[in-house]
Amino acid sequence: MLSFLILGSLSVLAQSTSNDTIPPVKTDSLQIEKVDTIPLNDSTKLVQKRFSYKISKDSLDAPINYGSKDSLVMNIPDKVIILYSDAKIQYRDMNLTADSMNMNQQTKLITAMYRRDTAGKMIGKPKMTQDGTDMEALEIVYNFETQRGITKNTVTQQGEMFVQGERIKKISMEEYFAYRAQITTCNLDTPHFAFRAHKMKLINKKMAVSGPIHPEFEGVPIPIYLPFGIFPMAQGRRSGLLPPQFTASEQFGLGLEGLGYYKVFNDYLDVTLRSNIYTYGGWMMNLMPTYRVRYRYNGSMNLSMQNSRILSNAGDREFDNTRTFNITWTHAVDSRARPGTNFSANVNAGSTRYNRLITNNAMRNYQNQMNSSITYSKTWDRFNFTASANHNQNNNTQLITMTLPNMALTMSTLYPFQKKEAVGKSGWYEKLGIGYNSTFSNRVSAYEKDFNVKHLLDTMQWGASHNVPIQLALPQLGPLQITPGISYRENWYSQRMFRSWNYGTQTMDTSINKGFYRSSDMAFSVSMSTAMFGKFERFGKNSNIKAIRHVIRPQVSLNYNPALASKDYYTVMIDSGRRAQQTSYYTGGISSVFSGEKFGGMSFGIDNNIEAKFRAKDSTSKDRVVRLIDGFGINGSYNFLLDSFQLSTFNLYVRTNLFEKINITARANLDPYQVDERGFRVNKFAWEGRKFTPGRITDGSLTISSSFRSKAAEGKDADPINENYDNLSPYTPDEEMAQLAYMQQNPAEFADFNIPWSLNFSFTYNFRRVFEEDQGRFYTNNTASLNMNGDFNITPKWKLGMNTFYDVKTSSVQMLTMYLSRELHCWQLSINVTPVGIVRTFNITIHPKSGLLRDLRINRTRYFYGM
Repeated sequence: MLSFLILGSLSVLAQSTSNDTIPPVKTDSLQIEKVDTIPLNDSTKLVQKRFSYKISKDSLDAPINYGSKDSLVMNIPDKVIILYSDAKIQYRDMNLTADSMNMNQQTKLITAMYRRDTAGKMIGKPKMTQDGTDMEALEIVYNFETQRGITKNTVTQQGEMFVQGERIKKISMEEYFAYRAQITTCNLDTPHFAFRAHKMKLINKKMAVSGPIHPEFEGVPIPIYLPFGIFPMAQGRRSGLLPPQFTASEQFGLGLEGLGYYKVFNDYLDVTLRSNIYTYGGWMMNLMPTYRVRYRYNGSMNLSMQNSRILSNAGDREFDNTRTFNITWTHAVDSRARPGTNFSANVNAGSTRYNRLITNNAMRNYQNQMNSSITYSKTWDRFNFTASANHNQNNNTQLITMTLPNMALTMSTLYPFQKKEAVGKSGWYEKLGIGYNSTFSNRVSAYEKDFNVKHLLDTMQWGASHNVPIQLALPQLGPLQITPGISYRENWYSQRMFRSWNYGTQTMDTSINKGFYRSSDMAFSVSMSTAMFGKFERFGKNSNIKAIRHVIRPQVSLNYNPALASKDYYTVMIDSGRRAQQTSYYTGGISSVFSGEKFGGMSFGIDNNIEAKFRAKDSTSKDRVVRLIDGFGINGSYNFLLDSFQLSTFNLYVRTNLFEKINITARANLDPYQVDERGFRVNKFAWEGRKFTPGRITDGSLTISSSFRSKAAEGKDADPINENYDNLSPYTPDEEMAQLAYMQQNPAEFADFNIPWSLNFSFTYNFRRVFEEDQGRFYTNNTASLNMNGDFNITPKWKLGMNTFYDVKTSSVQMLTMYLSRELHCWQLSINVTPVGIVRTFNITIHPKSGLLRDLRINRTRYFYGM
């Protein structure tokens, strides 16, 4: 690459002649003086030197860098430079490449051309990039002084838009005119679709404006003419209308969904308003403001009001009318804004029937829990303070519970005997640490139909707890780590509850006394822990397994609890058979209940994991270590002070990740005591007087999940759909949830054809022994469900996907959604079907892939709502 600075034109290289057309060089009127500050001898006089230089009137204000691969010819008399093969020119922010170029100093014109090889293939098509705009043409003529130019058979890209013109004329840095132009988002030389106009004006990175315009598909004009066309090309957020999509439902009627407006107020705030309107009178409104201040905070809200008017299945009325609402709010503070202080919010509250009445989100129809949390925290010195407000809502039972405020104060551990300056060896007593933490909570609960101020005040109850732990970290004794500890806890309650059996009604009566009550507890403990390792290496030389290692981590602690809370317990009859049990006055309170039984015994536990080491395939590789079982073990305790049921239930668990693909987690509780014919425990071990058995499992759970996917197809680029969405600006949390909801509603639009197949599944099983008060007996309550979703390519351009929820207990499919997607290069065909669910839907959509034309779609949707 050659670099040449043109100052005063190429005439400086030529001999001056009488017939030279270059005008004589003028003397610049600006004289530049330079003062030499170096004194002569010891005199205080300064020597001043004056000089001047001459500037040509046709000189440029920036250098031109140019070069070529083959050759460069300089015609000095004509002031022309010709570049051959891979010619390149750079001037200011303009970069021009072509097979050959002709640069004329007199006319200030650069002409870029291509050539064809012996096979007729085009080589070195001219390309120009300036101010973020790319342009490709068969010929480019450009004036580097006026920065005007004209191109032939040109394609230029503005963001996601491609503009093709038979001729395009550039008249300034920002403005272009195109003759016989077409605009599209398809990147092919012959696009699948385009909007064609006779004349068009382009304003760089702002918009394209045309006169009469009409669409065409596969080069076939569509006889739909518009008087003018305006295509926005500006990047970033812009206010404007949000077009709807047409739907039809037997229960809701005809409808328009998604009709709305997007308003940008400033760099910190924008608001989206969307609505659904149906011909039977139903409607839905969503107001979604988002706000952000960089390096300080960001958040968003969604205020939704839904008026459902559905054809009724009952004979006494024509429609079922239901009004519901929902409020979501997320707020996050940048940790750099106020170090040590944080505020966050994640609110999701509303009517219990809101999710069931949403027509276009099958996943949300089965979300029966709504939770909210607003938290403020501050840390200073040794203390941390947290205040929060929580909300929980069960849409099945319609029970709403709010806990506000929640306050917690925690003090980091103090070491009162520790020296201020560490001198010499520290004593064991310096490791004595004292901590403190306390909590306060206030809770109200009510069913939705009883949600009013009076009922909330009636159900209000508060509680507080205080905990003072004292621990001593002793030096390790060989393989043993010994840790003694003392803790004192105290709870405060706002009510005291007393239960009694009513023999007349055969039910349990409950009376509540409000006031201030306290209960305390103290515990002493000494814990010991260690780790043991075992290894088996007796495998053959040809075996892939080199060794198996087993790690055992036993833990034993001696505990004593004097049962200071025993005075808070009383005996109550629980059935007509005069069966009795101990219960606390504070059962059901907001704070936990301390044990009323003295404990003097030991707690024990054993945790294990097993790993295998596989031989390396060659000398350049390392041995591979694989965890066979991540962890399995047992926990329990034995109370020496009790006269019955001294041994506790055993907690069994196992967790593993088979082949680093299948996650398995299982847990269960084992009761070592026998039961009578009605299911009540008796003080007799399970293995006494019968065939040996360790006990009976009272409750447990099993979860198996995994995700499988094939490798990406070789030689394929990233999915253009996902690529478009990856280039968008970062989402706020609420925008991200909205985008995920849209992806759930329209999975076919986000199909990745580069992954031939994928499968995700999760199986969950739970069981528990539950006491039935009416029957006075125990029964086993179990649930099992299977969630699956996956997709596979029928052909390289067709993909089928499915998402389902199967209830194993009832042997029924609770929800099933399927989609079929067809890759059409710059367009995509999407078919979404929900044949099973609360809302059964059918949707077919043809739309461009470009996010700029995302709302330009052909859509057909049908809903069928069933309770």
